[in-house]
Amino acid sequence: MTGTIERSTVNTTARLSEQHTTRRDEGTVRDFQAPPQLVADLQRVLADLIELHLQGKQAHWNVVGKNFRDLHLQLDELVDAAREASDTIAERMRALDAVADGRSDTIVATTRLPQFPAGEQNTAEVVDLITTRIYTAVDTIRAVHDAVDAVDPSTTDLLHAIIDTLEKLAWMVKAENRKI
Repeated sequence: MTGTIERSTVNTTARLSEQHTTRRDEGTVRDFQAPPQLVADLQRVLADLIELHLQGKQAHWNVVGKNFRDLHLQLDELVDAAREASDTIAERMRALDAVADGRSDTIVATTRLPQFPAGEQNTAEVVDLITTRIYTAVDTIRAVHDAVDAVDPSTTDLLHAIIDTLEKLAWMVKAENRKI
């Protein structure tokens, strides 16, 4: 009896090893393949995060007025957070064998963020402009959240962290204009 169990285990192990090796050699070993809707949802998030990064930098360079230095530094924090978040989403897409598209023409065509005005902008106006753009990016993430969660809870965890970071930054920036 022991010989039969050992032979059966060896045969099963050999079959599984052969299948695994064959599948690996064919390049088809995948536990999870991102469905097209997940890829599209993550691309929407990516476009808004890249645009938020760019608009934050535009505001950073051209903000003037009262409390300039503090807002200038806050905008750098936002730029860093948006850039890091876009990298996280793009790398997650690549981990799921999806192609991230960060080309400027794609971003312009697909972002939900309103265009940032040209020229110098007063600090009070920049606070409102940037806060609106942060919340627009967060709204995109929230809009895709449930669909992403249904197919890939691991990616949803990344979205939660990004929402948390962006909402905290929005709170800190908009406090500049708050009157009590």
